[in-house]
Amino acid sequence: MATMLSVKRRLDRRLNLFEESLESLVHDAMSSSEAPAMVLARDVLLAGGKRLRPLLCILSYEAAGGEDVSEVMDLALSSELLHTATLVHDDIYDQSKFRRGRPTLHSSHGLSHAIIAGDYLFSLGFARGGRYDLEVVDMISSACANIATGELLQFDHIGDLSTTPEDYYSIIDGKTVGPFSTSCACAALVAGASQDIADMLYEFGTEFGRAFQLVDDLLDLTGDPSMGKPRGTDVHEGKMTLPLIHALTTLHGAEREHLADVLSNFSDDRWNELHSLLEISDSMEYVKQLIQNHVDRALEILDSLPDSPARELMSEVALVSKKRRI
Repeated sequence: MATMLSVKRRLDRRLNLFEESLESLVHDAMSSSEAPAMVLARDVLLAGGKRLRPLLCILSYEAAGGEDVSEVMDLALSSELLHTATLVHDDIYDQSKFRRGRPTLHSSHGLSHAIIAGDYLFSLGFARGGRYDLEVVDMISSACANIATGELLQFDHIGDLSTTPEDYYSIIDGKTVGPFSTSCACAALVAGASQDIADMLYEFGTEFGRAFQLVDDLLDLTGDPSMGKPRGTDVHEGKMTLPLIHALTTLHGAEREHLADVLSNFSDDRWNELHSLLEISDSMEYVKQLIQNHVDRALEILDSLPDSPARELMSEVALVSKKRRI
């Protein structure tokens, strides 16, 4: 197995290619009639982040037999542009004041300007994805529609203590998982791979995306300032993440009533109560095991692909995603 330093260098080479393309896109827009919109969107677009969607897009293309990364770069750009658009709009829905340590767009420029910036990023992302064959465009369109459906489902379940694990997966499969799986499968199609390979990479993206979201759920309950994950954002907003759903399902009687009261009347001084109940229900460990299961299935899928350096790197990304470190 390659050393982590070697893995990081190889991943960085691909990420640097992507960043160069992204900066070029921003530069071109700033020199055109789009400049007023890009001035709004530029900072959030170039603020960094994990760039996992474009990275997995590029790696999937290579793992599927693609040889010229420039062929898939517009798809990689599309995935990040669309993702950034959703972040801008999510921050508005959630009334978040900071994103990646910086003021959110609606906080610094106002609600109207933030909505316009998000719409602009969506248009840019769809335009880049629209340069490919109709099959790819249709998949991107479907993924975007499912993001909207997932958001609406999440709104329907805010503060709903009867939310089921099935409800939860329906929400995250639309909001988070679909963009991962779609990007991976579309990259295979751009590489000219068979439908079987594209389907396998779609399933890889699904397992990876579910693990990714479950890690987010745990981070919300533990907090990690170094990763821009303040504690308790989801709990304060009434979002039903899987650790909470599991605890509500597992606990009974007075303990279940206690948890219901904590969640319905949550404040920062009730953290100890919440964590005590999550320990009793073993919900954190349950979710950690689910994360491991999703990562294991993602690795099994990759083992079915032809051996390649890109496949090896995808395995490494899947493994380290549990700690959200690359």
